[in-house]
Amino acid sequence: MSFNIALTGLNAVTEQLNTISHNIANVGTTGFKSSRTEFGSLYSGTQAMGVSVLGHTQSMSLGGAHVGTGDSLNLAISGGGLFVTRSASGDISYTRAGAFGKDSDNYLVDASGQYLQGYTVDAAGNLQVGTVGDLRLQTGNLPAKATDGIEFVTNLDAGKEPVTVTPFDPDNLDSYTDSQTTAVYDSQGKQHTLTQYFVKTGDNTWEVHYAVDKTIVGGPEPMVFDERGGLVTPLGPVNISFPLPGVEAMSIDIDYTRSTQSASDFVVTTNDPSGYAAGENTGVTVEKDGMVYATYSNGGRLLQGQVVLANFANPNGLKNEDATRWSATGESGNPLIGPPGTGLFGELTAGALESSNVDMTQQLVGLMEGQRNYQANSKVLSTDKELTQVLFNAI
Repeated sequence: MSFNIALTGLNAVTEQLNTISHNIANVGTTGFKSSRTEFGSLYSGTQAMGVSVLGHTQSMSLGGAHVGTGDSLNLAISGGGLFVTRSASGDISYTRAGAFGKDSDNYLVDASGQYLQGYTVDAAGNLQVGTVGDLRLQTGNLPAKATDGIEFVTNLDAGKEPVTVTPFDPDNLDSYTDSQTTAVYDSQGKQHTLTQYFVKTGDNTWEVHYAVDKTIVGGPEPMVFDERGGLVTPLGPVNISFPLPGVEAMSIDIDYTRSTQSASDFVVTTNDPSGYAAGENTGVTVEKDGMVYATYSNGGRLLQGQVVLANFANPNGLKNEDATRWSATGESGNPLIGPPGTGLFGELTAGALESSNVDMTQQLVGLMEGQRNYQANSKVLSTDKELTQVLFNAI
């Protein structure tokens, strides 16, 4: 009986040593999660029969340290969740190994060619929330976009005296109160200057004149404020339309909605024009919420999609397909999919990878304990053999 009990101990310790060896071998594997061998006693009625391996538990909730790489497509998760990937055959798996890159067709893939999943964008660049698919990057240049709107917020100085010099002349500083110049772009991406000239005409009343490249193109447009300095007129955007040689005519809506008049200096707090010059593709950035943008030399960027994460009611119930990849099981439950930084999902850190969560000290201690247990069970076998030999010799 002791022989059989010791044999079960040897088998169980061998399984434990295999698990520890596997953990140690993957101490440098990105996104690796360590495992532990679980033991249970064997009984036949009340008779002890030895030990068995109940299974292996995975440390899915224990994260590894983040190591910076400088590669914008290397992603690490700060908190819960796993990346969702799809194989060429359509099999879905989950991983914490965020070493992604581009394939020949500009899809985001991991080292084994699995496609990173996320919310995709339509032809107009609108994010299709709820539509999960393969994330793909645009590599072409960004064409120029004409300026068609300006969000403009200013405070006009109520303490200024009304202008008495007429007519308005942009070259005559005495014919207007204040001015602001903004860079705008035509349909070919050429830059022009749009200047707004603010002329105080009386208490709470102003006029705005517009010039592009020093040529008057609009105005005067009235601006009226109430007794508290709130804007009364205009209530909506002011449209300025004008032709330019060799390009499409421009039409710009200027929104003054949040502008005020008070007894303080003229100041522009918001001056946000749309439009930009053509730009060359310079790379890609991934935000902490998973938004993926292509970046361009003109400072512009275009949304390419949003990385999604998966979480499970029982992450430890996932089936380990290889060192860093898991698949869903009945024990883990169905995946909950969502964007990073919401609910159970951690935020992303771009330019970093999550290291293995293996604790080498803990593994080496376990290795020494396993070796002692192996030696103890081996000693039981050798002692049992010696006793059996003595018995045979006595007979």
